[in-house]
Amino acid sequence: MKILLTNDDGYFSKGITELDAMLSELGDVTVVAPENNHSGASSSLTLKNPLRIRKYKDNGFYVNGTPADCVFMAMTRILKSPPDILVSGINHGANLGDDVLYSGTVGAAMGARFHSFPSLAVSITNLKPDHFSTAVEVMRDIIENRLDDLPNRSSILNINVPDIPFEDLQGYSLTRLGRRELPEQNKNNTDAYGNEIHWVGPPPDPILGQEGTDFDAISKNKVSITPLDTDFTNFKSMEEFKDWL
Repeated sequence: MKILLTNDDGYFSKGITELDAMLSELGDVTVVAPENNHSGASSSLTLKNPLRIRKYKDNGFYVNGTPADCVFMAMTRILKSPPDILVSGINHGANLGDDVLYSGTVGAAMGARFHSFPSLAVSITNLKPDHFSTAVEVMRDIIENRLDDLPNRSSILNINVPDIPFEDLQGYSLTRLGRRELPEQNKNNTDAYGNEIHWVGPPPDPILGQEGTDFDAISKNKVSITPLDTDFTNFKSMEEFKDWL
């Protein structure tokens, strides 16, 4: 099995390093990851600056661009043939609900949307995880035992793993994306020179009572698996807009 591995935290992150070690037991891994952290980059591409590919180990490369750049470079410059699977992660921190719109981890996985192989974005629900091994073993199980059952080889799956010991997991849950509360107004800050500065800040809390969502699964110590679609068309609204036009 040929595996393309990427992330948004950078090629040096613990999440991708531990995942790389495990995946190397399952197949031939090629790592193509950002040189630096690009959390929040979504599916953005670098269009106004040149990209450079650097090799840092056998079958390991970093790119001075975004996660989506890395997948594009891998598919068009580095790999001689398409992989059998793309894995993006392990992300330090959850990618739940509305987060997927901003996530570089998910953005990288979306880079495989034109190809007929599965693409997995995996995150662990803590910015400073204590149980990376749990996410690693979850990915081993999914790739070894469950990928052949996918109904669509072009599937994009967003996987979130609770940051708890593996033996405390309560199984897997197929989920839909949840929603977060509206962001709070952040207080203004100033720099050392008295100039006003602003921070986006942490994501808001999830809306309570969302049965069947990724937030719900994580709250029950389950692994959340959400199939994603790249077609943003709101087909229900098309009927409503016919009279408007």
